[in-house]
Amino acid sequence: MSAPAAEARRRPVLLPHQRARVVPTAVLLIGAFYCLVPMVWIVVAASKSPAELFSTFTFSPGTGLLDNLRELFAYENGAFGRWALNSLLYAGVGSLLCTLISTVAGYAFSRYEFPGRTALFYLILAGVLLPGMLLAIPQYIIMTKVDMVGSYWSVLLPGLISPFAIYLARVYADATVPLSTIESARMDGASEYRIFGTIALPMMLPGMVTIFMLQFVGNWNNFLLPYVMLSDESRFPINVGLYTLLSKGSGEPALYSVAIVGTAVSIVPLIALLLFLQRFWRLDMISGGLKG
Repeated sequence: MSAPAAEARRRPVLLPHQRARVVPTAVLLIGAFYCLVPMVWIVVAASKSPAELFSTFTFSPGTGLLDNLRELFAYENGAFGRWALNSLLYAGVGSLLCTLISTVAGYAFSRYEFPGRTALFYLILAGVLLPGMLLAIPQYIIMTKVDMVGSYWSVLLPGLISPFAIYLARVYADATVPLSTIESARMDGASEYRIFGTIALPMMLPGMVTIFMLQFVGNWNNFLLPYVMLSDESRFPINVGLYTLLSKGSGEPALYSVAIVGTAVSIVPLIALLLFLQRFWRLDMISGGLKG
């Protein structure tokens, strides 16, 4: 047998199902690279001093990280800390309230029969098709009528109702809350409030975690609504505050490094929250496997 033929026989042969995975894997790798490169750039650029930011190679680390952090937290007597607390308020409290409202609504749509249920559900679901940019101006006008523009409520209230979150809650209630369990509890004399609080809520907890995570990320990154509603810098969330900081950087180039390190720091809560909430999804998968 010739050497090329022997080499060809030793070469591993991909099975059809293995070849079918190559393209999806390649697409996922390209997507991951596309998403991670900006994050890597932010982290690297945050370590550069103002002089290094425009004079060194893009992905070479700098020596000014600690100085940039000190400048960030000292900017205008701790403005970044106030922006961070505001973002936690808008994203944390707003997402928690939205999750509770969506869970109650999704459970009601899933497990109760009432006139107009389907029409009302599809009407709410139609809200998914409306972009946030289209709703910002009507929401501003409404908040003006009730004299809430510029307050914390002007950012919190519009985000309490999420059509997509209600849809997810209904789908999860359909999948995890058996009708037989509810009927058994009713036969035992349990009230509807007790059934929802002690039976439905624990079963829907992983779905609620998913809704909370999606809402938190959306509210944390929400720029247009607070930008339209708020005029007082002390009530700005992080992204609007960093935008104003970056705008001032056109006159003071040193502020570019402060804005970049602020962007890098603003990512940390999202990563920490995702790592913390992972255990709920892991527990849900384990419980699903035990049930099977």
